Amino acid sequence: MADWVVERQEADGCWGGIQPPWVYSLMALQALGRPADKAVIDRGLAGWERFTVREDTPAGAVRRIEACQSPVWDTALAMIALGDAGLPAEHPALETAADWLVAEEISVRGDWAVRRDAAPGGWAFEFDNDLYPDIDDTAEVVLALRRARSTPDRAAAARRGVDWVRAMRCRRGGWAAFDADNTRQLASRLPFCDFGAVIDPPSADVTAHVLEMLAATGAPAADLADAVDWLLAEQNPDGSWFGRWGANHIYGTGAAVPALVAAGRPSNGAPIRRAVTWLVEHQNLDGGWGEDLRSYTDPAWIGSGESTPSQTAWALLALLSAGQQDAPATRAGIAWLVGRQRSDGGWDEPYATGTGFPGDFYLSYHLYRLVFPVSALGRYLGGHR
Repeated sequence: MADWVVERQEADGCWGGIQPPWVYSLMALQALGRPADKAVIDRGLAGWERFTVREDTPAGAVRRIEACQSPVWDTALAMIALGDAGLPAEHPALETAADWLVAEEISVRGDWAVRRDAAPGGWAFEFDNDLYPDIDDTAEVVLALRRARSTPDRAAAARRGVDWVRAMRCRRGGWAAFDADNTRQLASRLPFCDFGAVIDPPSADVTAHVLEMLAATGAPAADLADAVDWLLAEQNPDGSWFGRWGANHIYGTGAAVPALVAAGRPSNGAPIRRAVTWLVEHQNLDGGWGEDLRSYTDPAWIGSGESTPSQTAWALLALLSAGQQDAPATRAGIAWLVGRQRSDGGWDEPYATGTGFPGDFYLSYHLYRLVFPVSALGRYLGGHR
């Protein structure tokens, strides 16, 4: 087991590019006390420097360790937002970002290959996590590369990403984040696994992002149909979708509706109408949308919470894709974003809207308050040109 852990240390000293497996790997190797592991432990400790944030406060110097970093995810979302805002494909910002993403493509087989015998491809969330590329990032990167000029290198990387994602589909038709059909509950019964998610079932938000990517890249109709059927089966009776990686039903619904419309589902069909109704019913009186993280453990909070820029934008992206450009709810949401934009162009978002482990571990993505509002505003203006 110790050898397995050592073999999975990344180039920057981390494990999995995220705090929990990194910390526990160091603890396990230290507890074993093998002399050969000292260099591995030293690299692991040194790697924390990249994740360290130092700040001077009135109380003195503060040193914080980030739970994880999301450069690939952030770059892809930023490219999509800039494209939505009308930035031309040949703009230097999109050009350099596209080249950086291509350079981050993963070309080695990871633990996912235990279940799927496929050629490597795709992208991870982090700077260094080559053994665990993730499906969500890969879908968004492929969509982001379409916002820049097409070059042979970019097109080839995108094709490999699409092929890898298609190979990672779960048996029932949806997609998980890192693996395929990793759904056995046995691991959850281990005493060590008493917090957080330890399996990787398919989720509506990841499947929606994949469906949107497949539709954009001209995937076979059968692929789209299976994904659509899975996603529709996951719709809640109230019209919303659960959000695994973002808070919460607003995130899931904000991903599912644009994907279904992109795949050809009619915006006036019953599933889309139910989703639109749910969003309108959960709009706050101030015109925005928000969902408290307590919604993961207390159903009374589903769709309820103080308005935030990212969650308002997620709702707007769904409404806009459903043809609701001129609906009162859409206009009120746009007014909320416009009225709360800071003079420097950004927005304030004091609440975490990202999800690590539902009910246990949440994330604040500092670009969410920027990229999603820019996408929503850009698509709104694009629909009125």
